[in-house]
Amino acid sequence: MDPASHGTEVARVIQLAVAPVFLLTAIGTILSVLSGRLARIVDRARVLVGLVVTLPEGRQAAARQELDVLLRRRRLVNLAITAGTTSALLVCVLIAAAFVGYLVGADFSSGLAVLFIGAMAAFVIALLLFLREILLAVVSLGIEVH
Repeated sequence: MDPASHGTEVARVIQLAVAPVFLLTAIGTILSVLSGRLARIVDRARVLVGLVVTLPEGRQAAARQELDVLLRRRRLVNLAITAGTTSALLVCVLIAAAFVGYLVGADFSSGLAVLFIGAMAAFVIALLLFLREILLAVVSLGIEVH
């Protein structure tokens, strides 16, 4: 193989790896948003746990109900973070496998397709869980005008 065509092949592999890198950026952004939401849920739950014992009997039930909703939201966010992280890991393996396939001269196209489908499925699951958590948060706001 002459050096010019070898350079062209390397450039092609790098170009193919760039698209998944953009996907990693999107996944990272979602993971950042999810971790921020998780932090706010945990902070609010800590405040409520401290308040429950000091609240009058009539308001304890509402605080406990809010804690239950926060627990459900935390579970959804945890699952979304797990799915998003799984997606990111699959994309990283996909990029590495593309380079390894090039270096050893093997055709990993079927494996790469499976990795990409898995990464996208995990990302879709993360987004659906995120959507479910947002809907639960909106429904549980309890903003009322008296």
